[in-house]
Amino acid sequence: MSNKLTFNMAREKHFKTLEQYVPIVERVHGGNHSEFHEVRKVFDTINKKIKETGLERPELNEEFTKLREITDNYTVPGDVCESYEAVYNMLAELDQAYQV
Repeated sequence: MSNKLTFNMAREKHFKTLEQYVPIVERVHGGNHSEFHEVRKVFDTINKKIKETGLERPELNEEFTKLREITDNYTVPGDVCESYEAVYNMLAELDQAYQV
C-alpha cells in the first residue's frame, strides 16, 4: 500500500481544521497579506464543491492551480503565525493528494 494520502483521506484529515483556521488567519493576517483574501475565496469554493459532491470526487484542478499561483506554491511568508503556516501546509497536502 502506498504511503501517499488519497484526496478523501487528506480531506478527512484536514477539512475541519481548515474550516476553523482559514477565517481566523484571514482576519489576523489579511491586512498585511492581502493575498490571503484570495486564498479564502478559493478555499470557500473548494469547500462548497466538496460538500455538493459528497463522496464523489469534485473537479478542483482550476482551484488548486489558482491556489498555487496565489501562494507561490504554498510558500509561507516569514512574518506569519503557525496557524497561517499550517493552513498552507494543509492546502498543499490536499493539492498533492488531489493530483495523484
